[in-house]
Amino acid sequence: MTDHVTTHQAEEDARNEDILIYVNGRILPKAQAVVSVYDSGFMLGDGVWEGLRLYNGRWSFVDEHIDRLFEAAKAIDLDIGMDRAGVIAALEETRRANGMETDAHARLMVTRGVKTRPFQHPGLSRQGPTMAIIMEHSRPKIPRPIRLATVPHLRGLPMTQDPKLNSHSKLNCILACIAAEKAGADEALMLDVHGFVNTTNACNFFIVRKGEVWTSTGDYCMNGITRAKVIQLCRDNDIPVFEKNFSLVETYSADEAFLTGTFGAQTPVGMIDGRVIGTGEMGPMTERIRGLYKQLVGA
Repeated sequence: MTDHVTTHQAEEDARNEDILIYVNGRILPKAQAVVSVYDSGFMLGDGVWEGLRLYNGRWSFVDEHIDRLFEAAKAIDLDIGMDRAGVIAALEETRRANGMETDAHARLMVTRGVKTRPFQHPGLSRQGPTMAIIMEHSRPKIPRPIRLATVPHLRGLPMTQDPKLNSHSKLNCILACIAAEKAGADEALMLDVHGFVNTTNACNFFIVRKGEVWTSTGDYCMNGITRAKVIQLCRDNDIPVFEKNFSLVETYSADEAFLTGTFGAQTPVGMIDGRVIGTGEMGPMTERIRGLYKQLVGA
């Protein structure tokens, strides 16, 4: 397949060559924004992160994103080294340094920091955490509905790697994405441990059937902030919405399917495992939810 699309595809923006990046309290040009090869994040994927969108001078749903960051840090026993106000101040400092007002994406990353020796034990990370913020000018540009392929890879389970952790250890999702690409698709559709439809390797997943919006139970997928906003928007606007188990049989015969995520908001799905979903284009329910979400972000 030659026209490969990703769910994080953005318009080219030459300004991103000159962005400034936050690293441990310093604002640095891209070429100088580096971390040690001894850093826990590089060495072991030992860290957590958040992605945030800037609209009209405001970070959308910033409180929920910061809540999720601190929740994840606590879960992995990582001291971020600053409070909520400090993290938001670092975001704002980076935004101002780059002169960004809207259509920007931030990736805020915190690792356990530089290790004294190249081994696993967290006690070897003695120099305090590493925090980095990459901020880019970013307008999503997804030229057609996404194509998905079901893969054998599962999201982590609570007793292995809980999918509710936005951790730096993304290898299982990367392997899922590779499997989908090998099958000629853009992204992977991942099932849960019981074989029900769960999530994709990078986004949460919804279908529309007979005027109803369905998504997974939430037990085995990432706790997506955009996912939660879509569920609430449906409830507030009398759109029947269900968090439930459903199978590939029900998915293939859906009227519409779409993905949710901080970057792309709501991205239509046109094909799954070679089956065209609905008309193969964005459906009316997806379009309606997109409109409601834009109003919410604008508010």
